[in-house]
Amino acid sequence: MTTTIHDQQASLATEQVWRALAKASFAVLSQVTPAGEPRSSGVLYKTIGRRLYVAVGADSWKARHIAANRRVALTVPVRRGGFLSLVAPIPPATISFHGAAIVHPADSPAARSLTGELASLLPPERRSSACIVEVIPEGAFLTYGLGVSLRKMRDPAAARAHVPVTPAGDG
Repeated sequence: MTTTIHDQQASLATEQVWRALAKASFAVLSQVTPAGEPRSSGVLYKTIGRRLYVAVGADSWKARHIAANRRVALTVPVRRGGFLSLVAPIPPATISFHGAAIVHPADSPAARSLTGELASLLPPERRSSACIVEVIPEGAFLTYGLGVSLRKMRDPAAARAHVPVTPAGDG
């Protein structure tokens, strides 16, 4: 019986993280260059199902580096504090994770099938030439400040959590 209760709590936490990811649209995407150098940049993304999609230029270093290595990490800041955040410096909650990435060339069937859903990420003149990076989260989300009060965010032990990417039993 204890396992069932734990699984329900893990599933609820997983769903809460996915909802926060779906509401946000900005992330810091990190990858490694072929020479082993780390690189990070801000990107706009959209969630579709249990994946995140980023549009990048076909000739961009992001497309080249990710295609060469396929390993990425993302950190998504989650705004919180409501009106209070307009007058007080309230840090965002964060969701961080690693995963596999696939670069879909602009003319690939996968990229063409996603163009409509990802139209908000690209100006019309770049829709036919942009690559789509599909990010598949793996393992666990590392969250900070998600689902806790602002007061609890001051306590790192209470504010951080490891949440499975996939709810228990969804394997």
